[in-house]
Amino acid sequence: MADITPETIKKLRDMSGAGMMDCKRALQDADGDVDRAFDLLRQKGMASAAKRAGRIANQGLIESYIHFNNTVGALVEVNCETDFVANTDEFRKLAKDIALHVASPSAPRFVTRDEVPADVLEAERRIYEVQAKEMGKPETVVPKIVEGKLNAFYEQTVLLDQPFVKDDSKTVQQLLDEVSAKVGEKVAVRRFVRYKLGEEAE
Repeated sequence: MADITPETIKKLRDMSGAGMMDCKRALQDADGDVDRAFDLLRQKGMASAAKRAGRIANQGLIESYIHFNNTVGALVEVNCETDFVANTDEFRKLAKDIALHVASPSAPRFVTRDEVPADVLEAERRIYEVQAKEMGKPETVVPKIVEGKLNAFYEQTVLLDQPFVKDDSKTVQQLLDEVSAKVGEKVAVRRFVRYKLGEEAE
């Protein structure tokens, strides 16, 4: 049995984001080899999505979905870190599900909150402030009301904040995190376009 030091455990925790006991067990199973232990954690889905956030995801798929009546469709680019993962059933299913979601009545306008233009956000904020004041709410609670309405706005317009169309108990971001944990790589939606017959592309 290899001697597992606290320093080795900390190194593996920093790499994976997994819990201390999980790291210790993985190191024991890998005879103290940090890289092998990290691979074991990845196989078990314990290397957290948060630790993968800084990685570059430049592989992946462009997937499409067209509704059965041919009046609405979507193209989406979903990224991962390696072409190996891009070709797995898990990742392909995710890309198809995201394309379906974009084409659905959820009709997201942005991928992330950061993509919402500042002028759009400011206009929404002003509307919510006026609404709150017209309801006779005290000045002290207006900011909280505005914040709540902005969160609702994000849920309606931002893809990652929306409840997933096939399982509304989770958001699209949570779906990405689940797949990321399973495949052991950063998974992200880079961009999408939604087409509806008679309308300009969104």
